[in-house]
Amino acid sequence: MLLVTILNGVVAISLAMIFSPNVSEANGPVRASADIYDCVNTDIQLGTAQLKEEKTDEGVKEVSVTMMVKGLTPGKHAVHLHETASCVPCGAAAGHFDPGPHGFSSPDGNHPFHSGDLINIEANPQGNAHLNTTTTRVTLSPGPLSLFDGDGSAFIIHVNPDTYCPDGAVGGCAGGGRAACGIITLE
Repeated sequence: MLLVTILNGVVAISLAMIFSPNVSEANGPVRASADIYDCVNTDIQLGTAQLKEEKTDEGVKEVSVTMMVKGLTPGKHAVHLHETASCVPCGAAAGHFDPGPHGFSSPDGNHPFHSGDLINIEANPQGNAHLNTTTTRVTLSPGPLSLFDGDGSAFIIHVNPDTYCPDGAVGGCAGGGRAACGIITLE
């Protein structure tokens, strides 16, 4: 009887994995999202982000990122994927997502080579900003580059732009302080 129960559990888990839209790309793209909140007034939502993973014709997983944010200071701001799904305080998101095998999540060290390094977002004079980019450095599905590892991941929008650190590890070259944060969740 115990063997039948265990087998039924394995079959149920296997069927759930087959039919879950977030586990198999055979059922379409894997999607995730984040609500972006102010780092100072953590109850103020500034915007949203949507992520969609699809396989390219070459079999590479490509993640598109679309972000709409309001309330930023005008100008460019660094945007990074950070290694922990925590935003209160914004420092709890830890360093830049960089799983390795020789990962180094220090914001200004190993920059701009982190898996979670994205391009800058630019806010207009009214503080509104839109980002539309793609990356092959991370995945939403299981694997070594998944944003959904043991402690998840978060977006951080920084106070300053990312200079992409052309002179190496110079303090603040990756955007400095944190302006906004959003925990990434599977849809």
